[in-house]
Amino acid sequence: MSADVDTDGAATDPVPALAARATACADRLRAADRVLLASHIDADGLTSAAIAARALERAGIRFESTFEKQLDRAAVERIARTDYDTVLFTDFGSGQLDVITDFEDEFTPVVADHHQPADAETQYHLNPLLEGIDGASELSGAGASYVLARALGGEANRDLAGLAVVGAVGDMQDGDGGLSGANERIVREGVEMGVLSEETDLLLYGRQTRPLPKLLEYASEARIPGISNDEAGTVSFLSDLDLDLKSDGEWRHWVDLTGEERRTLVNALVRHAIGRGVPADRINSLVGTTYVLTDETPGTELRDVSEFSTLLNATARYERADVGLAVCLGDRGPALDRARHLLRTHRRNLSEGLQWVKTEGVTVEEHVQWFDAGSRIRETIVGIVAGMAVGASGVRHDLPILAFADAGDEELKVSARGSHALVRRGLDLSVVMREASQAVGGDGGGHDVAAGATIPADAREAFLEHADRIVGEQL
Repeated sequence: MSADVDTDGAATDPVPALAARATACADRLRAADRVLLASHIDADGLTSAAIAARALERAGIRFESTFEKQLDRAAVERIARTDYDTVLFTDFGSGQLDVITDFEDEFTPVVADHHQPADAETQYHLNPLLEGIDGASELSGAGASYVLARALGGEANRDLAGLAVVGAVGDMQDGDGGLSGANERIVREGVEMGVLSEETDLLLYGRQTRPLPKLLEYASEARIPGISNDEAGTVSFLSDLDLDLKSDGEWRHWVDLTGEERRTLVNALVRHAIGRGVPADRINSLVGTTYVLTDETPGTELRDVSEFSTLLNATARYERADVGLAVCLGDRGPALDRARHLLRTHRRNLSEGLQWVKTEGVTVEEHVQWFDAGSRIRETIVGIVAGMAVGASGVRHDLPILAFADAGDEELKVSARGSHALVRRGLDLSVVMREASQAVGGDGGGHDVAAGATIPADAREAFLEHADRIVGEQL
């Protein structure tokens, strides 16, 4: 299928550098009698699967979906036993090509991913890194799926751009200035289709669903003395403003405020932060680019892409990827109700996990810091807790953090989180996780700023030695 073309002759492929790869993958999928769609389980993986599922459905290609929290050899063997001749991998597959290619006699792999590729090659491989595009910051797994969907269905699939943005934001690819690189083109297509709105707004999580005091109190992004983690201070701050911030005795939400009310509150917040010595860069990061899904109901978790991505994370991390996929595909009844229940559980577990880390503290090595949660924090959320813990009392900003949790079957899950400042200095956690885990008989990978691995349960100390050394060499 040729690239879509504007009336002036300009190509309208969402990511022109990937057009040839996307076309080859799309042609292979069309030639298949049926396809097994295998995807990762986080927000990026779920949106990747939803985009691919909708595109396959519209193209009239029969398919079945399956999810894996880790694509190891055992998972690939399970996939090979399904008797599908064609398998589409979304949001994983690149990093496991050395395993997947061992099974090419049993199925043809089509990979739409953005993770660091393993040292192996396959014919149908759509990955931004292969064309010099940063897969950690410029195009997510959902973005790669969207590029494939556009190759499959052309302009008709531009309405899937909103899901691609949810995936990118869920994969932490947005900064204060919003999404960048190839992601920007997808944002533009979503805005043009009317499914997405790009706005400059307060960059605090919960603008749609949290009452104002909770919005500010729980804003870990801001860390403002007298407001962050301070319920009484937050209520006092809001009560002192010359604004009517309650309705029928209940606190209003940010989304309920007028433009003038929002400006007044932001100005007061900035003055408060300056008065308490908050650094200028942190104050400037209070406001930035946000994304809204225009077809979703205001005041719900689905309206704001950041809240939508958190809702999705809360489904698959509790073994209900089917629920997250159903929500992505439009179920606003039983699936959404179940997702909201899982989200409440997710938030409670994150809160309890973060409190455990604050109480127990972390161990600091020369180049990394770490904690081992054992079975106290689920291995599917320990990485999120690790990221939330950075900046808490006793947890340093200037070192990457490694988090261990029991994964069963005599294995440990390791999640690593860094910062973009450390990445600029040379940190690449995908390399750290892959090399340190393989040195002790495990495997891992991911992105430069966030990665993970699975290792034998008795290999923690040896793994830490390797990881600490590698990070030291990088920095």
